[in-house]
Amino acid sequence: MAVDKLENVKLTSKERFKVKHFIKDLERHSGRGTELVSVYVPAGYDLAKIVQHLQAEQGTASNIKSSATRNNVTNALERMIQHLKLIEKTPPNGIASFSGNISEREGQPDIQVFSLEPPIPNKLRLYRCEKQFIIEPLKEIVDDENVFGMIVIDKREGDVALLKGKAIIPLSHSQSAVPGKHKSGGQSAARFERLRDGAAKEFYRRVAEHAHDSFFPIRAQLQGILLGGPGTSKEEFLEQGDLTQELKDKIIATRDLSYTGDFGLQELLEKCEDVLAAEEVIEEKRAMQKFFMHLAKSSGHAAYGREQVLMCIQMGAVDVLLLSEALSDEDIEYFSAEAEKLKSNVMLISLTTREGAQLKEMGKFAAILRYPVET
Repeated sequence: MAVDKLENVKLTSKERFKVKHFIKDLERHSGRGTELVSVYVPAGYDLAKIVQHLQAEQGTASNIKSSATRNNVTNALERMIQHLKLIEKTPPNGIASFSGNISEREGQPDIQVFSLEPPIPNKLRLYRCEKQFIIEPLKEIVDDENVFGMIVIDKREGDVALLKGKAIIPLSHSQSAVPGKHKSGGQSAARFERLRDGAAKEFYRRVAEHAHDSFFPIRAQLQGILLGGPGTSKEEFLEQGDLTQELKDKIIATRDLSYTGDFGLQELLEKCEDVLAAEEVIEEKRAMQKFFMHLAKSSGHAAYGREQVLMCIQMGAVDVLLLSEALSDEDIEYFSAEAEKLKSNVMLISLTTREGAQLKEMGKFAAILRYPVET
């Protein structure tokens, strides 16, 4: 792992967006040779030693055969050195810096430097000169979201899914062959119940097998498994499904549900709010639900739509600005900057929840207001 994360450190949606935007900008550039310089400085490391290393690399670069590549590497290193010299000391979380010729016209170099202090401490020391900037360590920061397993089951159907960050990712859906409660004519009640119990046990084992195939290979990454369903089926599943003990030990919440299928997965997520209280998806859902509550009550504490929200921001009336991730980077940056001038909180709302999809349909801009505003 290139970046070691502190226990329980969670990125805010704004921090995650900033890193994603930075990565997106770097991905646009590629060199004609191995001329793009990437430098990662660990938290607490002496910047002077990094500068000395880069100065030594300038001498090595003089041996590059291609004169164009040699000049671009030497100039990129020089720009990087001058950039790092302007920084008095290593930032608290370290620094990731990139330098190189980003010109699209051959023979007209444009050497630029890009630099970012990671939102969490970096422990990687790296110098590389390649055709692309080395961005995998930054991607780990935004991609390493907590992962939970989800199982929703009754005697009719069973679903296995992952909760990754904000997204519910369905993995398998199974239909049972368990007969209904009304027996066919001519069958004794005892025999019918034996058939029903046998079919249920076989079904539970099938769902447990799907869960094992899905969760066991990633068990080290799973933060826990959420289990739910109507009635007693979930308890019967644990008793009769032959789920491995290692996966049973991962179950952190069992909830009674009214639904199965996709609705059941959403209901399980909502009913595990106490367990997932620290997760960004729950914070996001709470904020959106608060917005919809104010909207339904016509309390005057909710605004939506680009122009209306911008007006409320500029009045200083916005408590929480809710921006859809479907917006352009430019819109997100502009509205976030305007909101932060007046101490408004900013949340980026994903497209993977029902509330996030609703926000997109409403125009992608919404706000919870500090006081009622007539619009």
